[in-house]
Amino acid sequence: MTVNKDAIKIIAFDADDTLWVNEPYFQKAEHDFCALLENYLPQHAISQELFKTEMNNLSLYGYGVKGFILCMIETASRISAGQLPLSTVNKIIEIGQCLLKMPIELLDGIEDTLVQLSAHYKLIVATKGDLLDQERKLKNSPLQKYFHHVEIMSNKKSEDYTKLLSKIDCPVENFMMIGNSINSDILPVLEIGAQAIHIPYHVTWSHEQASNEIKRRSFLQIDSLDQLLPILL
Repeated sequence: MTVNKDAIKIIAFDADDTLWVNEPYFQKAEHDFCALLENYLPQHAISQELFKTEMNNLSLYGYGVKGFILCMIETASRISAGQLPLSTVNKIIEIGQCLLKMPIELLDGIEDTLVQLSAHYKLIVATKGDLLDQERKLKNSPLQKYFHHVEIMSNKKSEDYTKLLSKIDCPVENFMMIGNSINSDILPVLEIGAQAIHIPYHVTWSHEQASNEIKRRSFLQIDSLDQLLPILL
């Protein structure tokens, strides 16, 4: 797949693991959670139970740290047969609060990339996650000034992107999405007829990992941010 850069007017960036580090922090929190409860089940089994809880609650809580905290507490209650000590509940909450307080670690080269792209395109953020948490991360980063619009979405399906384009008054042929998730950032955008570039991150949440069938779909994938500017400028 090739990029028609002459048609692009607005470029949207995903946030987590596209602008800054995110998933490694979640994996560390999950490891701490599983270690906390290893007297009840082996850690790999606890991880499986947590993922099951997250998937069951996704339509209720959406994406983000707060839903993750609730899922950890629910999982812990279930595997302990309702006998979880209050002190352990407090430790689980502390694990989640640590996630909310993590420093912003930008991906290498992202600010220079935004500086150069912002001279040629209108840039926006289109990301999933908890509203307050994502606003905090953007505010605490040096990146906010490069974006004309920030959209924190409850989901990233084709209809969600269609609504976004309507809100920012952008024809589909003038839009491009850049992100690390094939399921959320790439395929739904291609489905509505816009352009997308996939930049994989070395750590990906299981829910966002693409199946082999999806991987066979044709889309533009690059290895790193270093390859983005030669394509778009």
